[in-house]
Amino acid sequence: MVTLLGKEQVDDDDKKLYCEKQIDAAEDTGKELDLDISDLEKAIEETKAFIETTTEEIAALAAGINALDKSVVQATDQRKAENEEYKSTMAQNSAAKELLGVAKNRLQKFYNPKLHVEAPKREISAEDRIAVNMGGTPPPTEAPGGIAGTGVEVFAQVRAHAQRSEGGAAPPPPPEAVGAY
Repeated sequence: MVTLLGKEQVDDDDKKLYCEKQIDAAEDTGKELDLDISDLEKAIEETKAFIETTTEEIAALAAGINALDKSVVQATDQRKAENEEYKSTMAQNSAAKELLGVAKNRLQKFYNPKLHVEAPKREISAEDRIAVNMGGTPPPTEAPGGIAGTGVEVFAQVRAHAQRSEGGAAPPPPPEAVGAY
């Protein structure tokens, strides 16, 4: 029995060593897991802080975009108003120039009849003449020639005037170069 008890004591000592090793390993594993948990908790807190700051930045950018949209709308409205003002000013200037031309022509008729230009007589068709004689309104006049607002017609008139004043002769050729390049 002593031998059996000695044998059991050796087995118990072996089991005790085995259990102590297992307990140490489990404690080490537990400590590692605790460290991993604390690291993950820190990472979660950092991620939450990052998400919070990113959300604030997105809100600030959205507010900036809204402010820019409002300023674009205001600038567009201002440009539209300025464009309308420009168009009305140009129309008024055009009407004033036309009125000045008519007044100048009337003054020419009185003070310098040679420079007075009579208004061109319109040729109306027989149908339109009948309508006008019956009390109707005459048909609208055709638009002037040339490209509107570009002065192309004016250039053609200047060229015709220059050809009339020169007698239709071509301009002289340019002078020859003194020496070869």
